[in-house]
Amino acid sequence: MNKPSPAIIAQSAVRRLPRLALLLFCAAYVLPGFLGRGPWKNEDIAAFGVMRELASMAGNWLRPQLLGQFTEFDALAPYWLGAVAIKIFPFLDPALAVRIPFVTLLVLTMLATWYAVYYLARSPQAQPVAFAFGGEASPVDYARAIADTALLALIASLGLAQLSHETTPALAQLGFTALAFYAMAASPYRPATKILGPAFGLLIGLAGLALSGAPTLALLFGVGGALVEWTHMRWGADQSDPAARQQSWHWVLLITGITLLVVLLAYGLNLWRWRIHLPGTDAQSALKDWRSLGRLLLWFTWPAWPLAMWTLFRWRRQLASRHVALPLWFAAMAVAATLTTTASDRSLLLSLPPLAALAAFALPTLKRSVASLIDWFTLLFFTGCGVVIWVVWIAMQTGVPRQPAANVAKLAPGFEPSFSWLAFLAALLATLAWAWLVKWRAGAQRAAIWKSLVLPAGGATLCWLLLMTLWLPLLDYARSLAPLSRQIAHLVDKNACVEIYGLGSAQAAALQYHGGLELRQAGPKASCPYLIVDVEAQSKLSGTVNLPDWAFQATVRRPTDKTENVLLFKRVSLSPSPPKTSP
Repeated sequence: MNKPSPAIIAQSAVRRLPRLALLLFCAAYVLPGFLGRGPWKNEDIAAFGVMRELASMAGNWLRPQLLGQFTEFDALAPYWLGAVAIKIFPFLDPALAVRIPFVTLLVLTMLATWYAVYYLARSPQAQPVAFAFGGEASPVDYARAIADTALLALIASLGLAQLSHETTPALAQLGFTALAFYAMAASPYRPATKILGPAFGLLIGLAGLALSGAPTLALLFGVGGALVEWTHMRWGADQSDPAARQQSWHWVLLITGITLLVVLLAYGLNLWRWRIHLPGTDAQSALKDWRSLGRLLLWFTWPAWPLAMWTLFRWRRQLASRHVALPLWFAAMAVAATLTTTASDRSLLLSLPPLAALAAFALPTLKRSVASLIDWFTLLFFTGCGVVIWVVWIAMQTGVPRQPAANVAKLAPGFEPSFSWLAFLAALLATLAWAWLVKWRAGAQRAAIWKSLVLPAGGATLCWLLLMTLWLPLLDYARSLAPLSRQIAHLVDKNACVEIYGLGSAQAAALQYHGGLELRQAGPKASCPYLIVDVEAQSKLSGTVNLPDWAFQATVRRPTDKTENVLLFKRVSLSPSPPKTSP
């Protein structure tokens, strides 16, 4: 028996968000951060280094690594995508070429989230209450408005900005998660003759997720999707429609079969790894870890999480319905991975599409006073952030106000500000668009359920675009290993190979890309005229290299991080060889 819906929505409240405005919104969010910057530390540049090594055919495509070092993620597909992009676009800078598939993955995330929520909103249990004299929202218009709201909630999520613009396995996991989420949401609305699309999407989504370093999540998502579909077949489907029940059975079997295939694929490629890492072993460290995770959950998923919690409360009688159960399962598994793995923020990234879906279903049940509170908070928060970004940029360019300029000089010693007309005009247009959006939202507009998330999404887009235009030179200087790499390149002879010891994948990739150095791992027998050692690994150096062969040259420091130092040595002699004897 269907429970009464808490959504009371008139047809006037589901008017369509202009498609051109939505596309411009998405473009303004996607492109900044992929264009105009170099690879950042640590995961971004480390993944890029692995992709370059694969593209040069120097690496094993089934065990991607850099100079014999494995990266944080035991992934395959993201590195394959980047390496193939380098091969396909040889006329582009490799750092730009590898971003092309990752731009596609972010766009895929947005498209898949929109269509997933559109189909979830088509569920009979998700429909608004029918009015006695008509006038309630039509199912198609209602579903489209809810999908628009979910996309805005996804863009507004604070944690999405940086991680979704890096060329790392985390973004690949996000894209494949969203694709699997869409396939499971769309399955009931595709006839048997058109079932191939969602089935193929589910196969690519779960297999891609497993190949991106998350086979356990692929398994859990598959199991959860089958359970949700089975529950819908037993209690949610129209019992008088045998065709609907038969299609549900088909999907239960199909999801189960695809999940088993993905499990076998992960097993055959040896992708299963033990990654469980519970917070703290003693009470004090555990409390500290849990507080850190709590803060991450609060800000990373804002503003989706409070709206999602409201959805669970208002739709509590429909928790077993597909439009609540499916995103709830996906979000719960991602949060569980966040709490039990070391890469907590990158695991939490996967919760954003399902949380955005849950948040969207809160809007039809919100009171006007709550919606106004969201608008005022968003207006003050993002306007304040925008003002700060502009003030600091003006201080960098002119030296006035003095305090922000002094802070920049202290935090980024050696940084020389530059002016770009293109960046300035883009930032100015974004600021004017924000002002117009605030004026539009404050006007006497007709009610639309997506209006309450226009300002959060617009504010997040504004601040991200301002950071990636006005502050991009500063962020490139502060978050890149380019200054350190170029300092070292100036200290070594041109075309000379360099041995490294104790350096991570990020530092090695930066020395190759930014410094143009040919690197080799250090060993007992010196083969290069120079040696670079991480300062923290200096105490273990004597057990690997023959110290009398090397003379200390310099300590090279990263300008924006006093703790990230490396030591440069130059070879002074070779290990003595045995004397030749006369015949």
